[in-house]
Amino acid sequence: MSSERTDTWWPHVHLLTVIAQTGSFTQAAQRLALSKAAVSQRIAELERSVGLTLVQRTTRSVRLTDAGRRLVEETAESFAQISRSLSDVRDLAGEPRGLVRVTAPVALGRQHVGPTLEAFFRSHPDVRVELELSDRMVNLAHEGFDLAVRHTSAPPDNHVAWKLCDSRTLLVATAGYLRRKGVPEHPSELVDHDCLAYLRTGPAKWLFEKAERPRGARERERVIVSVQGPLRANNSELLRDAVFSGLGIAQIPDFSAVGALRAGKLREVLPHWRPVGFFGDAIYAVRTWSRTTPRAVQVLVDHLRAELSTGFGA
Repeated sequence: MSSERTDTWWPHVHLLTVIAQTGSFTQAAQRLALSKAAVSQRIAELERSVGLTLVQRTTRSVRLTDAGRRLVEETAESFAQISRSLSDVRDLAGEPRGLVRVTAPVALGRQHVGPTLEAFFRSHPDVRVELELSDRMVNLAHEGFDLAVRHTSAPPDNHVAWKLCDSRTLLVATAGYLRRKGVPEHPSELVDHDCLAYLRTGPAKWLFEKAERPRGARERERVIVSVQGPLRANNSELLRDAVFSGLGIAQIPDFSAVGALRAGKLREVLPHWRPVGFFGDAIYAVRTWSRTTPRAVQVLVDHLRAELSTGFGA
């Protein structure tokens, strides 16, 4: 590459970074509005230029070689700075415009983020949104997202975070289940109940804190209970629907429970105790740190904050 102008290969290197983010020639082609053939050709040209294989491709997967990963890592900040500069300049043009790529948890996105977007687009017709729903923790910078909506108690320190609203965890069951199995009066009684736990590694342990501190006590009473039941799942909507069917008691975030509680389809269990430390206690909009925020991203954050500001109280 030393005998050639290196700026000739910038689009090819950028393509390599997109392949690293997507793990797919097809998705990289779609994001950059290229054909798959053009993607393959540009990568082949770049590999010939540097004299090394940068991408290993099989019928099932695409992954970068050590050389490919090094090239992506060493140019990542340069491309990020270019993207920030373009956004800053574009924002000078007037109305917010452009694409905002957003990731959000599945249940929260389906129930409370997605339904607000119609009103957002009416106010900002030149902004487009790509919303990916996933319960995994997405790396915003590496995967090309502009914004994440996260259910957490502590947003990462090296990111910009806007608090959208508070959230709390509720213990719920149907009236039919409680008639059949009895109403627990203390968390320790849950050992005799069918408890539908959120799927995480290790045994299911639920921590509760007394809602009110006894007079004269310095701390609230806390209880840890090992629970068991017929189902564990990693989605609060699925757990809520299992509760609907009478399978048992579950801890779910208020945003998945509030509608059913208001409709009388669910009842809150142990209302004088608070589930602690399982789900987050707030909803945040989060983005990687930068000195400025693109206007399209900012107006979306402002919209979500206005829509969710009242929280999910039953």
